[in-house]
Amino acid sequence: KRLPVPVKRQKNIENYILDFYIPSAKLAIEIDGRQHKLPKHYEQDRIRDAFLNGLEIEVVRYTNDDIHNRFQAVANDILKRLGLGFEDLKNE
Repeated sequence: KRLPVPVKRQKNIENYILDFYIPSAKLAIEIDGRQHKLPKHYEQDRIRDAFLNGLEIEVVRYTNDDIHNRFQAVANDILKRLGLGFEDLKNE
């Protein structure tokens, strides 16, 4: 909510629904549960990521565990990918 760029939740792109999408950076953020480690899901994610990369959309994936236990590191990674720092966040 505090990012100075629009973030779309549950954004449809072609046949895929992205967890989060930042249009200005062409950045898709996916939050993966444990099922994504299964071979079937891993292959589906690989195909999906390749398709999105073909549209020049970078896909970054974090696990639920990352979000719950390493949120600060995830936030830092996203800011870095956007070329931002904490001083760029909106004060709300």
